[in-house]
Amino acid sequence: MAYQPPKQGIAGQIIDVFVLLVLTVGALYLPLYLGLAGAAKTPATIENPTWEALGQNAAEQQQWAALGYADPASANEIITARFDYTFSWTALIVMIVAVVGYFVLVVRLSQKEYREVIAERFGDSKS
Repeated sequence: MAYQPPKQGIAGQIIDVFVLLVLTVGALYLPLYLGLAGAAKTPATIENPTWEALGQNAAEQQQWAALGYADPASANEIITARFDYTFSWTALIVMIVAVVGYFVLVVRLSQKEYREVIAERFGDSKS
């Protein structure tokens, strides 16, 4: 007997696609809404900034002017902003547990189908 995967109707497929779409968009945007991800930048405060204090040469000054930043004070926050690369060990461990748990769950829930495919391809090992 050849393995026959379970049949699914059109309505079930549409629901599956919709659920996967919602989960994908949620996984991408939920961390942003919760403030767990994004461009966390901390600009350095420089009193009365000059182009020299910001480390910009004449060519760079011209490029800043072309972008609409005519004076060093207006470009100060962009030039001195640095990304914050700190992270939480707890969040990292939770993420690792979630990813490993997901794969264990997929394998455990699919175990019957895996066994049927292996039995079809390589024969039943019980006999």
